[in-house]
Amino acid sequence: MSIQQALRPKSPRNFAIASGAGLVMLIVYAAAAWGRTWSPKRGFGLAFGILAAALFVFEMGYPFRRPKARPLPTAKAWMQAHVYLGALAFLGALAHAGFALPHGFMGWALVILSAWVTGSGLAGVFLQKWIPAALSEGLRVEALFERIPSLVDGLLNEADELIEGASEGLDGFYRREVRERLSRLDPSWAYVFDVRAGRDRALEPFRRMLQFVPAEEKSKVGDLMEIYIEKLELDAQHRMQQVLRHWLLWTAHVPAAGLLMGLLLVHILTWALY
Repeated sequence: MSIQQALRPKSPRNFAIASGAGLVMLIVYAAAAWGRTWSPKRGFGLAFGILAAALFVFEMGYPFRRPKARPLPTAKAWMQAHVYLGALAFLGALAHAGFALPHGFMGWALVILSAWVTGSGLAGVFLQKWIPAALSEGLRVEALFERIPSLVDGLLNEADELIEGASEGLDGFYRREVRERLSRLDPSWAYVFDVRAGRDRALEPFRRMLQFVPAEEKSKVGDLMEIYIEKLELDAQHRMQQVLRHWLLWTAHVPAAGLLMGLLLVHILTWALY
């Protein structure tokens, strides 16, 4: 899958609605700010702040959603609303501040957290579209994440059995250049960008070995190469599935959202009281 395909919205209709809403917000901001001193404490500045706060509160309800709950009866509808309304909430927060650099600790904290929560959420959406497609299109092996270590062990045993009775040259090649790499997972981060990263370089020793083994052992080298390819694909599966499973933890999306809501509450109370 290309990056363009991964960025393509799953629901063009919802994307168009959200884009239209964002454009309306920008037009309203431009019209309201034209020739006037913008203030987040009154008028449209305050209205944008209230809108952003309301949308952020809705966003925090996502973990507590219920199946078939109106007005969003499906998980896909909830996810779409979570993504697009979150982006609009961030746009509303920027408009509330007049698209200017914040002042003071509270202002900077709110902007940075809003940007982080929105950006990490959009990154998660991209990964959820990119990774499954990249795995299905670029790899032949499919495996459950929990079973990958045992599958690697099985490949090692298969390779050991294959090499039994091999010539000294092939056995030495296997012990020296192959076995250790087969014995452990090596989930390189390069797989995130290309699930076949480094494969040609990794297989080059096998191709060289084919030139030196007797004719009757060439099939063994070919079978050993196939086992090694399967191991490389398990490495890629492990890394990609790990990223897909743990991006929420690694980006601190949920803790950042919780901290944002806490600071937002303090911000609102401070405005109301002072």
